[in-house]
Amino acid sequence: MKSKLLLIVFMLFSSFAFSQVYEVSGTVIDATTGSPLPGVNVSVKSQNLSTSTDFDGKFKLTKIPTGSSVVFSYVGYKDYEIKVYKNETLSIKLTEESNKLNEVIVIGYGSKKKQDVTGAVSVVSAKTIEELKPFKVEQALQGTVSGVTITQQSGAPGAGLDIRIRGIATNGNNAPLAIIDGYQGDLSLLNPDDVESITVLKDAQAAIYGTIGANGVLLITTKTGKRNSMTKVSYNTYSGMQETTRKLSLLNATEYALLLNESYANGGQALPYPNVSGLGKGTDWQNKVFSKAPVVNHDFSIMGGSDKISYTFSASDLYQEGIIGGAKSDFKRNTARLGLNADLSDKFKLQTNIIYTYIDRDAVNDSGLGSVLFNAINTPSTLPVYDTNGDYTLVPSSPGFGIEVINPLAQVDNTYNDYKLKKLSGTFSVDYNVVKDLKFTGRMGFNSSNSRGKTFAKAVSYGGKVFDVTRNSVSQNTIEDNNYTFDFFAEYKHKFLENHNFKATIGTTVYKEYGNGLFATGFDVPNNIWENADIALAIGTSPNGGRDVGSYAYDERRLSYFGRLEYDFKEKYLLSLAIRRDASTKFGPDNRVAIFPSITAGWKISDESFFKKSKYFNFLKLRASYGILGNDQIRNNGYVGSLSGEGTYVFNGSIVNGTAVGVLPNPKLQWEEAKKFDVGLDANFLNNKLETVIDYFIDTRDKLLIGNIPVSGITGVYAPGSGSPTINAGSVRNSGLEFSFNYKQTVSDNFRFSLGYNITTIKNEVLSVNNSTGFLEGGAFGVGQLAPSRMEAGQPLGFFYGYQTDGIFQNQAEVDAHPSQIALGANAVPGDIRFKDLNNDGVINASDRTNIGDPIPDLTMGFNLSLNYKGFDFVTYAFASIGNDMVRNYERALSDVNKLNYVLGRWTGEGTSNTVPRVTTAASSNNVFSDYFVEDASFLRIQNVQLGYTLNNKFSEKIGITKLRLYTSVNNLYTFTKYRGFDPSASSGSPIGGGIDYGFYPTPRTYIVGLNINF
Repeated sequence: MKSKLLLIVFMLFSSFAFSQVYEVSGTVIDATTGSPLPGVNVSVKSQNLSTSTDFDGKFKLTKIPTGSSVVFSYVGYKDYEIKVYKNETLSIKLTEESNKLNEVIVIGYGSKKKQDVTGAVSVVSAKTIEELKPFKVEQALQGTVSGVTITQQSGAPGAGLDIRIRGIATNGNNAPLAIIDGYQGDLSLLNPDDVESITVLKDAQAAIYGTIGANGVLLITTKTGKRNSMTKVSYNTYSGMQETTRKLSLLNATEYALLLNESYANGGQALPYPNVSGLGKGTDWQNKVFSKAPVVNHDFSIMGGSDKISYTFSASDLYQEGIIGGAKSDFKRNTARLGLNADLSDKFKLQTNIIYTYIDRDAVNDSGLGSVLFNAINTPSTLPVYDTNGDYTLVPSSPGFGIEVINPLAQVDNTYNDYKLKKLSGTFSVDYNVVKDLKFTGRMGFNSSNSRGKTFAKAVSYGGKVFDVTRNSVSQNTIEDNNYTFDFFAEYKHKFLENHNFKATIGTTVYKEYGNGLFATGFDVPNNIWENADIALAIGTSPNGGRDVGSYAYDERRLSYFGRLEYDFKEKYLLSLAIRRDASTKFGPDNRVAIFPSITAGWKISDESFFKKSKYFNFLKLRASYGILGNDQIRNNGYVGSLSGEGTYVFNGSIVNGTAVGVLPNPKLQWEEAKKFDVGLDANFLNNKLETVIDYFIDTRDKLLIGNIPVSGITGVYAPGSGSPTINAGSVRNSGLEFSFNYKQTVSDNFRFSLGYNITTIKNEVLSVNNSTGFLEGGAFGVGQLAPSRMEAGQPLGFFYGYQTDGIFQNQAEVDAHPSQIALGANAVPGDIRFKDLNNDGVINASDRTNIGDPIPDLTMGFNLSLNYKGFDFVTYAFASIGNDMVRNYERALSDVNKLNYVLGRWTGEGTSNTVPRVTTAASSNNVFSDYFVEDASFLRIQNVQLGYTLNNKFSEKIGITKLRLYTSVNNLYTFTKYRGFDPSASSGSPIGGGIDYGFYPTPRTYIVGLNINF
């Protein structure tokens, strides 16, 4: 009986003891500086209990079961854990991670600690993206990652950007592969605020992606909720105003009239403006075309988690009008994202991330001959916007004006188009932990998009111009694009004999892309208005008697197997071996399969006994890599012929239209190969406050996949719908040096700063062009001139090919002593450009053309500075490109169009000028493509300057807010350059001809005021 009573008492006591709960409070500070840390996550393991520290680093948690572990976690600091057995007031000191060497970096089908990475890998954090406030995620890479260059095809809202990693290596697609949370996606459609990090794989580390990794890989990780954390609600918004960063220095009305009079007089013609008095400055067409345009963004997110589940939901809305055309060149993007991570059991874990994107974009003609800017530059300032009847003034169609130049405001007013895209993408992933060191992962990624476009060609007359529309029409299209990726791989890691660690990954990937498109055009839209622009309402037929219709469908697939073995000895000697086997339906049966191997290695020298660590020198790692990667980014079905062309046949004595072979096939197509070599050094100094990275790389691209290789016209390649085949026809090598450093310093409790700098040198050389001529041409200059850009062995890819100049002829004696230039279009006279006879044959002709410029920069640089003082924060980012040239091709070579004011320094007599030729209406060779039109486009751009203030938590918490930050920033603040055009950084994106400026829509300067609120 006594024993039973004792047992009952013991059980009651135990029950009471185990039911005890306690309260813990205190302060969290930085172990080095002693300053309080706000926003530290304080959570109880295996309990749905958590909080975060306030502005003074203080916290309080109640109802903590006895014996529970309380975990303190903060980004950039080591986690701290303590068990609770009583009510306590704690003072927690968090130690900063040693330069983030223990930070985990995604490397593709896995992850590694930063200190153990053996390849050339760079990371852009969410903090950098937040500071830059880019409209598109890609813009955050410019200047922040060595070896990465971003060029903008246009400054118009929603315009595409081109990403180049370590130079231009192929005449085909140079864009890197984007992997979003494990699936192949489109980086340009993401909301920047959803991105947690971007990892850039620049060398053989990307070989695990085989045939799609040749141009480098971008691994994007989106934000997720944290386990054991309270629900966090964030709202970010900003609004701003955009304006052009530059206007060209054009002639005003009086200058234009005087110069035109001189030009006509030199041509022996009557003066067009006998009386120039009263003309004044005239119309500034750039002021009429450019306007200030608004941009507004809203972003909302909810995230949090318990012990078993974490969740994220976010939504955003961006609206941006164009500085040209206003609402007629606007861009709207809406996104919604849902993420969920859940432990289904001790062995199964589920991860899912779904993103919906809606885009609505309108556009005007923003580049090239006939664009709005082209017309604004070339329309004379003597013409008013409107005539006496209130209608748009017509630009004359006389020979001096040609048939291309029209009133740019009339052009904008008569532009009607609309493009809408709806896209759903995401990933589902399940991890199965079989045993302690073995894990299986199954992952399904998908993209499904539907787009609709409509363009209305209004019946309008510009006075006999090429843009006149005599019969209105509406063109509509609908396109469906789909793809999915299925990955299944196993990961096994094990440590044996204490010092040997290895991890093996083996798996398979199935990728399929398929879709279709439908196009149609209808004529005679009722009332000639946009509101009625629909094929259902169009009542007319095409000149052939029916509706113009077309369609296509495609279905392409890849099947891949991959494996990777990672080994280290004492975590000091590092080795990684990878291999991938790819099979793609883009190649014929004989060349469908290829193998892509790679090896990367590293040596942590600082872990050796002979290495003397100190507070000045903390970490040193040597690494090297070599691998072969592939590229299959070519048109579908290039190895087989299809009846997609048009032919003309004779039946029973009558000519009839029919079907013919389209683009010529090439059944011998092979993979394009990228052989990447890299050797690098990582070093940390000054108690890990200074990080440095140095890389030397050689990227050799063989078997270049080049489309439209010129072949004999006898084969029918010039017929409608036909074309030359794609063949493996060349090789290119990029080599260079990358250097970067990042330094951060906490000066006091109230002040800290950080700065970063990177520089990349690039030497680009074409090694071979395997066609009948030994070169490929591209780009365009003027009207009817020879192609200005080339790809040729021994030269950089896309170099400018034209005539070298040697000043201006000052008198007839110089003309008589010089080789004849009549082959260029006219006999030279004093005041004309003098061209060099490079082959010394006594005649200036096409054989004297040579390399006159290189669009690829010799080096690029990035710089950033961050300052924090109490509640204030300041950041600035800059980017520079040195040594790149650009062709000035936005001026029409006609006598009566407007001109830039540099022509005021023209030759008017002997000794007056040796740089700018005379003006005349007579024939001359001054407008043939030469280095006269090639300019140094080097520049330094202040990309972003931002100043913010975070309200003291003591005040914000009184209104239920954990963080309240106000900021103002300026994007694209100023560009230092000698280039005359609108934007020295713009490019069409073409490897051959990309550096030719047709009048690029400039990237706007944007003034922003924003607000960040966390609840």
